[in-house]
Amino acid sequence: MILPPILSHLDIEDYDYQLTDERIAKFPLDKRDESKLLLFNGHMPHEDKFKNLFHHLPEDCLLVLNNTRVVHARLLFRKETGALIEVFCLEPAPPSSEIQMAFQQKGEVIWKCLLGNARRWKSGELKGTFGHEGANIRINVEKVKQVGDSYELKFTWQPAELTFAEILEGAGKIPLPPYLNRSATESDNDQYQTVYAQYDGSVAAPTAGLHFTPELFTALKQRKISIDFVTLHVGAGTFKPIGRDGLSSHTMHSEQVIITKPLIEKLIKKKGNIVAVGTTSVRTLESLYWYGVKLEKDKNAGFLIDQFDPYQSENQTGLRVEKALQNTLDYLKKTGSNHLTGYTQLMIAPGYQYRMIRGMITNFHQPRSTLLLLIAAWLGDKWKEIYDFALENDFRFLSYGDACLFLK
Repeated sequence: MILPPILSHLDIEDYDYQLTDERIAKFPLDKRDESKLLLFNGHMPHEDKFKNLFHHLPEDCLLVLNNTRVVHARLLFRKETGALIEVFCLEPAPPSSEIQMAFQQKGEVIWKCLLGNARRWKSGELKGTFGHEGANIRINVEKVKQVGDSYELKFTWQPAELTFAEILEGAGKIPLPPYLNRSATESDNDQYQTVYAQYDGSVAAPTAGLHFTPELFTALKQRKISIDFVTLHVGAGTFKPIGRDGLSSHTMHSEQVIITKPLIEKLIKKKGNIVAVGTTSVRTLESLYWYGVKLEKDKNAGFLIDQFDPYQSENQTGLRVEKALQNTLDYLKKTGSNHLTGYTQLMIAPGYQYRMIRGMITNFHQPRSTLLLLIAAWLGDKWKEIYDFALENDFRFLSYGDACLFLK
């Protein structure tokens, strides 16, 4: 693909660092908010405990978190030949697109999936019986068609009155990130889920949120920190590394976002004092701005943000944040809806100008990843100094690792 000029000189080799296996947190801490917190506001990095977050947030800020819930997306089937086939459920297949509705379907669904050991499944159905709440769930799976490196699969099951959400909850396994290189344990069902998770749909956790506890939320509210939520259902593409050819051959995954009208009203009120929890919340809030830009040109525009939309010259209108957000409220008023539902492929990389946030809370990310590029777009070359500080001071990396608070 042809890169926008502002990204054409970006060399992915500049966003690499040495991450050894022992620096990756393979298991979470017993107490979520006992993790370390790296603090950086443009000067020197220093550290504290995450449980003390309320001491470091801007006064009267709005904290925005992602309330998606990780589904048990991995199903394991044993063929009569003995071959083990893994089915990794990604998203409902077209024309179905609303994830919550798809999870509520009973008896039969078609989903887009990845297959592990696909070469050992040439024909026929996969069949499995799984124990759940003292009863058996019987599942049959057949191929519909292959789509790139994934497959559309038709699931049928008994008891048919169970929803697909209940099927996955009962028969599936929590989908841990591949870099943990271990099988999921019973404790992961709880630990790889935020305490505020609400809406089924993700195949990876919004990991910056894993550090929060009910006690910390109480402390934040006592400090008059406002709290609200977006929903972005995290896809498996979040783990997709950028190849040797760099951004020119990297396609961002499309993820569903849901944003409520009351939150948009708060965003207008709190403009300039918003802190996003996790890269998923960052991308959702920034995508909301770009949807407002689309509505400025077309009052009936659909909420679909392409990965390079912000970098296109025709979108460089300098539209104020308040006006962009007001456009979204006007759209909701016109349609009589209380929330926006859309899709984003937004790529945030060095050269991107942030519009919506004053700061972000995030974990440490893999080398050569789109998530590291998002951090570098915020920090500039300082990201290297900060990651060196973390490595030298025994911070734990990736999903079950420690956190950062970056403020401006």
